[in-house]
Amino acid sequence: MRVVVLGATGNVGTSVLRSLASEEKVQSILGLARRVPNLKMPKVEWASADVARDDLLTHFRGADAVISLSWLIQPARDLNKLWMVNVEGNSRIMRAVKEAGVPALLYASSVGVYSPGPKDRAVDESWPRNGVSTSYYARHKAEVERRLDRFEAENPDVRVVRMRPGLVFKKEAAQGIRRLFAGPFLPGMLARPELINLVPEVEGLRSQVVHSYDVGEAFRLAVIGEARGAFNLAAEPVLDAREIGRILDARPFPFSARAVRAGANLAWRLRLQPVPPDWLDLSLNIPIMDTARARTELGWTPQYTADDTLLDVLAGLSEGAGLDTPPLSAQTGGPFRIREILTGVGSREP
Repeated sequence: MRVVVLGATGNVGTSVLRSLASEEKVQSILGLARRVPNLKMPKVEWASADVARDDLLTHFRGADAVISLSWLIQPARDLNKLWMVNVEGNSRIMRAVKEAGVPALLYASSVGVYSPGPKDRAVDESWPRNGVSTSYYARHKAEVERRLDRFEAENPDVRVVRMRPGLVFKKEAAQGIRRLFAGPFLPGMLARPELINLVPEVEGLRSQVVHSYDVGEAFRLAVIGEARGAFNLAAEPVLDAREIGRILDARPFPFSARAVRAGANLAWRLRLQPVPPDWLDLSLNIPIMDTARARTELGWTPQYTADDTLLDVLAGLSEGAGLDTPPLSAQTGGPFRIREILTGVGSREP
């Protein structure tokens, strides 16, 4: 098999490459990214492509599967650019898959595609997919899935798979995650578990995480199998302040969601951190996902618990871990993270 992976240099992309490289049924992998990395991996060749404007058809011809991981979270202050890559870029991928005659398209969706839902029980993949209205990320995810619905209906010969993971973490992606969501002013040493003694307990803030390696394995299983449709991906247990406190041996304390949002909004307006406060809206409203379908139909079993995943990314933050790709390298931000500061913290990519 020959597999093309778009967005191959990021958190999930590098894990997908890792899993595909270990699969004997996969003979070659083409990693596509806007910036070609120095990273060397078995079976992987690299090429540069911007999904918003470059030719994709040439890269897709002869492929047995295309995996779309292409997505921008930054620059969060340029919603037009995000739309052109996230929504229009994925539409261009769909059109190129059809024209090239690729038999399988696998797309990285998200728990963020779901409409607001319960936190006290798990929902399956049939839960409504209209996103959270105040979140640009959720709106984009919902729009791409609507377009994917149309693509699937018009192209029944193409096997379409949608992965919907919770928050995806791994140690090697820690610096990329910090740049995307915390910005240049967060000291890595603060992520050491022994220094975290208090955890804010915000009512309704319960989330699911999954290790990036386990997401990579889900994509591998879907590539070599015959599965179609959507699959929720998450590890146990569901994380809230009490669970995080247990993992870190820290004490939860009550904190107002309104105060958290006000603080996040102020830090956003002062350009102290790179994400708008609607990410809190997303976290407070997304439902808890049932992962039974991935386990039964894909044969997927996460190897990392939520405890393992949280501790892994905290270790990466405190150690400055990374990989030799532009999104994940500890060097991308520049000396003393100066390139991150010069981008205007959320105005453009470092």
